[in-house]
Amino acid sequence: MRLNWAIGRSQGFGRLLDEKEELNPLSRAAHDVRKWQWRRRHGVAPGEATPVFLAGVQRSGTNMIIRGLANSPAFEVFNEANKAAFHRYELRSDAVVRTLVDNSRQRFVLLKPLCDSHRIASLLDTLGTQQHGRAIWAWRNVDGRIRSALAHFGSNNLEILREIASGGAQDRWQARGLSRENRTLIESFDYSTMTPESAAALFWYVRNALYFEQELDRRDDVILTSYDAFIAEPQPTMVALCAFLGVDYDTDFVRHIGPRPVRPNVAVDIDPAIRALCHDLQAKLSAVTQQQLSRVR
Repeated sequence: MRLNWAIGRSQGFGRLLDEKEELNPLSRAAHDVRKWQWRRRHGVAPGEATPVFLAGVQRSGTNMIIRGLANSPAFEVFNEANKAAFHRYELRSDAVVRTLVDNSRQRFVLLKPLCDSHRIASLLDTLGTQQHGRAIWAWRNVDGRIRSALAHFGSNNLEILREIASGGAQDRWQARGLSRENRTLIESFDYSTMTPESAAALFWYVRNALYFEQELDRRDDVILTSYDAFIAEPQPTMVALCAFLGVDYDTDFVRHIGPRPVRPNVAVDIDPAIRALCHDLQAKLSAVTQQQLSRVR
């Protein structure tokens, strides 16, 4: 609540409600009625719902994807603020999540475990639901993510990376799943001189690196999707996502993605070493995204 209040004060409550539609009671009521009607006519038997995990780094367009798929009554959605599935933005135990999926009569149960992105492979392989899960990894160009993260979280990435580098924060989700190589990378920087922009970029790097470290690029049950592609071409990008999930596409899924002003692609001033790492990883993410899209379209 404190975070949403701060965002609303700084960026406007109208924008907050537009981005996080689950906070709008009118939208929630309309969705609940549609889903109830769908369950009466098409509801699956308990145990037949498919879990879908939406992962990635915060401020990568995941709310936009959630909002689109939530327009399908076949989806039951548990966003990261939903206390039934999450505790302080982290997934509850596998047993709790499994029960939520097994009890659902919607065809899909969509969860957004961004803080648990380091364990997507494990969730897919060991959750134990009757229907095998699917996962969507959302990513955004590093400069766009830096600007959005600073607007929402300020210097939080800098503070947590400094703490990890000093040997602390081992119980924090930000430190979990880090490879030895990336932990050493984090420890190699001087945080007394690092800017919040560079820290946001480094955080983008180590969290998106988890996609390849978990070998998610080799799995048929995981798809990579780009926020920037969604903004540029909402319909074909959502069509590909629906094809991956096995959902009939509907124009309602992208009606919330309106025209965006064209802004110059000005790079944020960050540490050159971090820029080089992000450049290479972004090229890999882009290549896999295009490869997967061509396969499912």
